[in-house]
Amino acid sequence: MIRAAIVGTGNISNMHIQGLLTFPDRVKIVALCDIYPEKAEAIKEKYGLKDAAVFDDHQKMLASGIQIDLVHVCTPPSAHAEIAINSMNAGKNVLVEKPMAPSLRQCDEMLEAEKRNHVTMGVIAQNRFRNSIYKLKQTLDSGLAGRLRVAHIDSLWWRGLCYYDLWWRGTWEKEGGGPTLNHAVHHIDMLNWLQGCLPTEVCSMLANVMHNNSECEDVSFALCRYKDGSVAEITSSVVHHGEEQGLTLQCENAKIAAPFSCVAEVTKPNGFPVEGHNQELMKKITEYYNGLPDLKYEGHTGEIDNVLTALENGKRPMITGEDGRKTVELITAIYKAGFQKKTVSLPITEEDEYYTEDGIQKNAIHFNKKTAFVENFAPSDITVGNYKS
Repeated sequence: MIRAAIVGTGNISNMHIQGLLTFPDRVKIVALCDIYPEKAEAIKEKYGLKDAAVFDDHQKMLASGIQIDLVHVCTPPSAHAEIAINSMNAGKNVLVEKPMAPSLRQCDEMLEAEKRNHVTMGVIAQNRFRNSIYKLKQTLDSGLAGRLRVAHIDSLWWRGLCYYDLWWRGTWEKEGGGPTLNHAVHHIDMLNWLQGCLPTEVCSMLANVMHNNSECEDVSFALCRYKDGSVAEITSSVVHHGEEQGLTLQCENAKIAAPFSCVAEVTKPNGFPVEGHNQELMKKITEYYNGLPDLKYEGHTGEIDNVLTALENGKRPMITGEDGRKTVELITAIYKAGFQKKTVSLPITEEDEYYTEDGIQKNAIHFNKKTAFVENFAPSDITVGNYKS
């Protein structure tokens, strides 16, 4: 039986707790921790976690003597590295919410702690465990559509002005950035997974067009070029009504996308497309996609199942700290390009000013000044994206 603790009992902790409670024979929640202990008490009551101890500080939790095997880090991004490293130094495995950390320096410190303490770290990128995304990846890897040449990544969300009233949101120091870091992190992980590598160069534009209570961008546009000559565009936004998120992959032989669609063209002698498309190839790709089995568990529950299985068998989880770092590296490149208003190259090395959170904050564009805030919102439902089969 794996014993789990939750540090940070805000909205996203519900996804972790619900996932853990799906496997009562494999894992038990033994501790809840939040700097506002009344929030942890409310979560304890909500889910009937009568045996879970409540703490207001993760160091107190780690020093309590309670046997903990896995710590779920569900706090604002600026605290991820400290909590994860302290937990790993105490011999605990960790599962860190997205983004892994606001800077590459912190990511590398986390990876070093994992290696030094011989523990396991996973990073949340739960949308790889969506049927539509998993099947798109399998279909791309089948080679039926040909090589990926152009990727269109739409991380389109909508958040009202009051979303950034929360004390830590919309600040470069505590949240680490706007939707490029905190929302598009999902789609940027998916892009890295689909491409199998990071781009070699990135350019971008950042803007804040609707949220005057946020220092950070509320929309960004990025262009990426890869070593093999392929390209990608990424829109990261919290201003798009309808939240029409998706990934469109233009490959050599066909377009495939999530939500799933498939179109394949065939040429006339003059180079124009034949009316009616390449129906034979479209049917073949669609049948392949539809023939893939559904995942047993999706979203956070799917990733938690994978992490538990890895710990039970002494193996690595599907989404590792190295994966989380790659996502942060591409996000860092987008910010660097947007701040400097020029194309930047990857990798971002330790000598680069943008390697550290201090360097990012020093160079960040402050679109607005955050002058007022609230400490907590009343508990309410949240959305975690539109993902259709």
